[in-house]
Amino acid sequence: MGRLALIGGHSILGHEPAGGMTPRTVETPHGSVDLLEAPSHVLLQRHGLSEYRTARRIEHRANIAALAQLGVDRAISIASVGGLREELGVGTFLCPDDFIALHLGLSFSDEHGGERVPAFDGSWRERLLSVWARHSDVELRDGGVYWQAIGPRFETPAEIRLIASHADVVGMTVASECVLAGELGIAYATVCVVDNLANGVGGAPLAVEDFEAGKATNRARLLAAIAPLVAELGDAR
Repeated sequence: MGRLALIGGHSILGHEPAGGMTPRTVETPHGSVDLLEAPSHVLLQRHGLSEYRTARRIEHRANIAALAQLGVDRAISIASVGGLREELGVGTFLCPDDFIALHLGLSFSDEHGGERVPAFDGSWRERLLSVWARHSDVELRDGGVYWQAIGPRFETPAEIRLIASHADVVGMTVASECVLAGELGIAYATVCVVDNLANGVGGAPLAVEDFEAGKATNRARLLAAIAPLVAELGDAR
């Protein structure tokens, strides 16, 4: 069995969910990637360690290629999202089982090779949900649709009304990672953390301050849930 990758977003940016990790730079055909490494797992901050990159500037091919080079065969991503319904408010944790990213044209192959059916890995999702339930009193909702927007801006209320008729949460990165991970044989599942209600949901306009406040509120609960998850799922035995 290979190694586990934990891919972090806004909610754990700058935080290490486990001690004893060593910085490492991995050179790939798509650029260099800085990450943190331990014997059983690696931590990749998708927005960067030393320099913050917005969603539009993330080189997903470099990130996923670096994980593959380090022997990663399964990945859990943590994604900051907006809730598209009032009941999916700040503090909701959700493990989606599908996504929409109609604009996305992303592959490691410029020729044949990208013609595949992408998906979250079903058995890996079930394993993640099972371990989470045994170790955390924070509910992780099973299922839902993730809509990947382009970013880095947030969506208008009209855009959210359109998106909300087809999806449950909205973010800017997960579909890209899932597609590429699948091409390299890396089982991929994600934990979406609702840091804000999407713009206009509940009749309230979104402010960036609301988003930042939501991240701060969720961070301690998230880190507490991640630690035992990584400890068990990172064990290659």
